[in-house]
Amino acid sequence: MFKFLKNVSREMKKVSWPKGKELTSYTVVVISTVVFMAVFFGLIDFGLSEVLNLFF
Repeated sequence: MFKFLKNVSREMKKVSWPKGKELTSYTVVVISTVVFMAVFFGLIDFGLSEVLNLFF
């Protein structure tokens, strides 16, 4: 167990963490993608609900 944690610590030191500007850019991309997908699926859901309400 301790050997595993020691290896994890060693590997984490090798990780290349993003700088502040990169992190901000990635965050904006992720948030905008999530918002876009939520709106897209919301519109699809609304449209399908309206079509089904016409028949049933």
